This record gives sequence, C-alpha cells and structure tokens, in this order.
Amino acid sequence: MTDLFSLQDRIIIVTGGLGQLGRQFTLALADRQARVAVFDSRMSDQRIAERFGERASDPRLMFVAADVTQRASLADGLARVQAAWGVPHGLVNNAGLDAPPDAPAEENGPFETYPESSWDQVMAVNAKGVFLCCQEIGGRMAAAGRGSIINICSIYGLVSPDQRLYAYRRAAGAPFFKPVAYSASKSALLNLTRYLATYWAGQNVRVNSLTFAGVFNHQDEQFLANYCAHVPLGRMAREDEYNGAVIFLLSEAASYMTGANLVLDGGWTAW
Repeated sequence: MTDLFSLQDRIIIVTGGLGQLGRQFTLALADRQARVAVFDSRMSDQRIAERFGERASDPRLMFVAADVTQRASLADGLARVQAAWGVPHGLVNNAGLDAPPDAPAEENGPFETYPESSWDQVMAVNAKGVFLCCQEIGGRMAAAGRGSIINICSIYGLVSPDQRLYAYRRAAGAPFFKPVAYSASKSALLNLTRYLATYWAGQNVRVNSLTFAGVFNHQDEQFLANYCAHVPLGRMAREDEYNGAVIFLLSEAASYMTGANLVLDGGWTAW
C-alpha cells in the first residue's frame, strides 16, 4: 500500500531551521526519511550542537549558513544543496522575526512611536525574505516541474493582536503593545501564497500557508493565563503539534491542495 505521507528521499529546505519550530520541522521531516537542508543566518558549530545534539551527524541533515534577506546568500546555499543532493522538492519558509517580550521599550511601545527601523527589519525577514526564497528556491523547483512551498503565517496575520492580553504590563507601568510590523508581514504572506499558487500551478508547484497560534516557551504566568483564556482548547500549542501539518503539505496526501491557508490555532480565530 502506498504511504501518502511518505517523504522518502525528498529534498526539503527549512529556513530558520535552528529556531524553536524550525528544529521541530527539521527532525520530523528527517524522521519521515526526507533529506533536510537547514538554512539559518545564525549558523555555527556550537549552535548546531546545542540545537540538534547527536542528530547533528544525521546524514539526512545539512546545515547551511544562509541569510534570507540576501539573494546571493540564498543562491549560494541552494547551490550547495543541489551539488550534494539535487533540486529541492520542498521549501518551508519558517524564518521569521518578531519583537520579544523583553525587547527595548520603543519596540513594544505605542503604535505612534513604533520605530521605522524596526518596521524595516521585520519586513525584511518576514516578507522580503519569503519573497527571495520563493524566487530563488521556488523558481528552481518550478523549472524542474514539481515542488511544494509552505509559508509559515500567524493568527496575527488573520486577526489583530488582542492588546488586552498585555494590559497587566501597562498597569505595571510598562507601555507594552504587540507591535504592528509582525501582523502586517504575516498578512502579506497570505496573498503571496495565493499569487504563487496560481502563478506556478502550470509547473506543478503547490504553494500553501500554515497559520499558527502561539507556542509554549515558558512565558510569564500572567501572560499564559490571559492567552489561554482566549483559546477554546485552553492552552498554547506544544512545539511539536505543527509537525503533522508540515508533513501533510509536503507529501502526496496534499497533492490537490494549493493556494490554501491551513489554520492550526486551538480555535483562537473561531471566537
């Protein structure tokens, strides 16, 4: 019987592969017998060892220093993958930038004073970076006549951040607001997905997006209480709970799915 979810020997690039979710995707795909090239701008032997431990020596993994905001860097990374394994079958545009809770005050301050430089930096990674990856890597897959691209999106690309979640911080004297650039950048990916799905349909390249909610990462207790109260399932996602959707979209099980946005958010956007 054919395994619709098989990724045997498929070549897949995961950007931001040293991050929390990128590591999860990489290992889950390798466990399904894919060959996975991890692209990350923060690549070093130490970070690889910290993030992957014994799995760093897995012959199905390749670690490539690549900056998604630089076309030449992506072209060099793709050339390494092709020389070792061939033309990729899949691309997971996972690299992303968001202001962390402990970012400088101006990053998480009022919209009216949100720094232009911060807007540019987030857009460069989250929007331009995906655009360049699709041009360089997606274009090569299109020339080969097959492929699957996944753009990682967010609930905050579908709905506005609920600033009430952070009221406790403002009450404590910190003018904290979820910044605008992350939301705007993730919204942009939804229509980039639809654009490329129709543009490359004739070359058998499927392009879909995955919209995720927040992932548990030892956030402070008050934030967790506020956030989880807004989720019908009552909790944040575990870091491994998105792996199945990534496997699905890269496999033949999703062979007739393109231009779609698959939402995994614990029900956040249902309310």
